[in-house]
Amino acid sequence: MIIHHCSYSSHKNGYHDKRINGFDQFLIRLQIEGKAQARIGKHTYSLEQGDLIFVPPNTHYQLTIHPNQLSGDYHLFVKGDWLRSWWKELGQPNFASLSTTDPIVTLWRLLSTENLRPTHEQTQALNTHLLKSILLMIKEEINARHSIQRPFIVTRMMRYIEEHALESITLEDVANEVELSVSRASHLFKDHTDKTMIQYAQHIKLEAAINQMKYTNMTLEQIALMCGFGNYPYFHRLFTRKYELSPSQYRKVY
Repeated sequence: MIIHHCSYSSHKNGYHDKRINGFDQFLIRLQIEGKAQARIGKHTYSLEQGDLIFVPPNTHYQLTIHPNQLSGDYHLFVKGDWLRSWWKELGQPNFASLSTTDPIVTLWRLLSTENLRPTHEQTQALNTHLLKSILLMIKEEINARHSIQRPFIVTRMMRYIEEHALESITLEDVANEVELSVSRASHLFKDHTDKTMIQYAQHIKLEAAINQMKYTNMTLEQIALMCGFGNYPYFHRLFTRKYELSPSQYRKVY
C-alpha cells in the first residue's frame, strides 16, 4: 500500500470541499469530534463522533461543515491492492459507525506523526503495519457490530467500561457517555448482556488481576489497587466468590 497523506483536521468556522470527479486515491475519514455532512456519489451522510466514510477513487465527494460548528477528523489517502481487498471484504461500504475510536485514534495519531517526518527518515514497513492495524481494527469493529444482536448503544457502553474499568468509574460516567439516564442505561445494559454494568466492570477487573498474578511479581495488595478494587479485602471477596479459590491459592495453582 502507498500512503499519500495522513493527518488530522479541525474546523471551527465552517468548511466546504467539493470534488466532482473525486480523488485519485482512496479516502478514509473518521469523525472524532463535532459534526459534518458528507456526500459520496448520490448519498448524503450526517457525521458525528465515531462515524467513518470510505470514498473510492474518482467518486463524487463533498464535505460540508456549517459555520460555528466544531468538527475534528483524522483522514488518510491511500492506494493499493491490500486496501481494495479489505474494502471488498467489508462489503464496499461508504459509511460505518464505530462503538469506540480511542485505540484506532491512537494508531492514526502515530501514523500521522510518522508521515510528518522527512520522507528519507520514514520507515515504510512501520507505516504499512500501522495502516494495516488501523484498517483491521476498523474491520473488527464493523463486523462485531453487525454480527452481535444488540443495540449499538449497548456496545458503546461495553467498550467504555472495558477502557475505564480499572479507574474509578461510576454508573453516571457510563450513562453520560451515551447520553442516557442511569436507569435507562442500566436497564438496556442488563437486558442485552445479562450482566449489570457493575458486574461487567468487575469481570474486566478480575481478568486484569489474573494476568497480573500470572505474569508479574506484584503483591496481591498491589494488584488489588492497580486493578481498581480499592483494597485487598474487597478484591479477595469478589475473587473467591467467582473462582472458589482465594487469590493466593489461585496464584499457587496457576
